[in-house]
Amino acid sequence: MDLDFHPRTRVVSGAGRFEKLGTLARELGFKRCLLVSDHGVRKAGYVAAAARLLEQAGIESFPFHDFGENPDTRMIEAGRAFAAPLGVDSILGLGGGSSLDCAKGINFLLTNGGTMEDYWGHNRATRPMLASMGVPTTAGTGSEAQTYALISNAETHVKMACGDDKAAFRIALLDPVLCLTAPQAVRANAGYDAVSHAVETWVTSKGNAVSRAFSREAWHLLSGAFASVMTGGFDLEAMNRMLLGSHLAGMAIENSMLGAAHACANPLTARYGTVHGTAIGLMLRHVVEWNQDVVNGAYRELDANLPARLEEMAQQAGLPRRLREIEVPQQDLPELAEAAAKQWTGQFNPRPLDAAGALEIYRCAW
Repeated sequence: MDLDFHPRTRVVSGAGRFEKLGTLARELGFKRCLLVSDHGVRKAGYVAAAARLLEQAGIESFPFHDFGENPDTRMIEAGRAFAAPLGVDSILGLGGGSSLDCAKGINFLLTNGGTMEDYWGHNRATRPMLASMGVPTTAGTGSEAQTYALISNAETHVKMACGDDKAAFRIALLDPVLCLTAPQAVRANAGYDAVSHAVETWVTSKGNAVSRAFSREAWHLLSGAFASVMTGGFDLEAMNRMLLGSHLAGMAIENSMLGAAHACANPLTARYGTVHGTAIGLMLRHVVEWNQDVVNGAYRELDANLPARLEEMAQQAGLPRRLREIEVPQQDLPELAEAAAKQWTGQFNPRPLDAAGALEIYRCAW
């Protein structure tokens, strides 16, 4: 069995661990830190709290918030322009996947120059990158576990996976307390995205024993806690399981990539602005059903009837169930299928994905 497993990120997990932020940052040598965080996290008070903890550790911070839910190339350039004159020596990503991806994207441009298109692919940065930390405030993307930043091209809206071993966060700080204030819609979209990561990585063609171990444990944690977290309550233990499950699913992605559900979801976001988790919720069950004949019963190792379980979880999250519910015209499906067939993640699906296959999946979801 061929295997090259190299974890690059230290994981510090548990309720109340956010208070260790300053200490951990000082261990990494932070002195002047770019604090990348979205407006929602700032309004929740976490940016001020992070700045306080960093200041107590003797670290100066410079908050940057000028980006949206799906970071694009213009937003990353804005972050680079903001940070360049400040002489920062480190980066902290605090927030959901958009904040963490934006932090990684800015790190590329700040240290290696050029544009994000130059880093589309893997290991294209030639110079060292700044030490960085990732602190997720949603249980969803697992971006803090990955060396890739997903950045949309501002002109074409195509999502680019820009990865480099040097882009890995040195430390991922997982505190479920930070996730309890997330709005229900954020919990739903982020949580179902995490579920999709566990499910897709379980069967990808690039998977291996290590990635499947992460996938299996991620599914166990996520599926067991999902219903409690989706009620909108404050079940700290359930949120802790979701956050750790999300991280482990992110580690699985790093070692196995994703599949057709993400390939079919991305054109929905690019064309209609559909929230990523919503797009995934519309596609995942149908991809699982489409794949079942070629995975030799692997899905049953997760659940005796995985498509039905995924449908139940989507309903618990309150996600739309049909493409027509989000006003996707039926006549657009062939064009969406052509776009899905060109997505990078589709090449790792266990059943080869082409435009005809993608169209079949979209028709089932419509």
